[in-house]
Amino acid sequence: VNIVTKTLFKKYKTVYDYANANQPEFEQDIRSTGFYKNKAKNIIGMAQALIQKYNGKVPASMEELVTLPGIGRKTANVVLGSAFGTDVGIVVDTHVIRLSRLIGLSKNKNPEKIELDLMKIVPKNKWTIFSHLLILHGRSICIARRPKCPECPISIYCHFCKNNRSL
Repeated sequence: VNIVTKTLFKKYKTVYDYANANQPEFEQDIRSTGFYKNKAKNIIGMAQALIQKYNGKVPASMEELVTLPGIGRKTANVVLGSAFGTDVGIVVDTHVIRLSRLIGLSKNKNPEKIELDLMKIVPKNKWTIFSHLLILHGRSICIARRPKCPECPISIYCHFCKNNRSL
């Protein structure tokens, strides 16, 4: 995604650029991200909805954000926390799901239940940064196919590392 957005943000600079994008061309612009047809439809639809409902401005509430095409609780939490500095919830992506269970922070599989479990133990003013740090940890240290437990700074707290000391 970071590679794609580098080029994408040069080509499409305003909400109007996205709203008026040619869908087949836009699909090719984001093809390498996976699920590109659905993402393209949602991004273009979301931009059109922003213009129609919110005068082209991104709304600053969970209730309004989740009405936009392609925007669910996870994305709304990212937008609210990162763009508006509002900690409404914890972003629960595939890394957060996996690590929350491995580390022993939650026994749940459902993202909403994991989010509630994490919200009970992470101070509210840390919800956004916690999500970002856990995601980065999942990408760099606790990699799904080859976790680096010997290098992990939180291995003494991690249920998985404790049970797999030989890794």
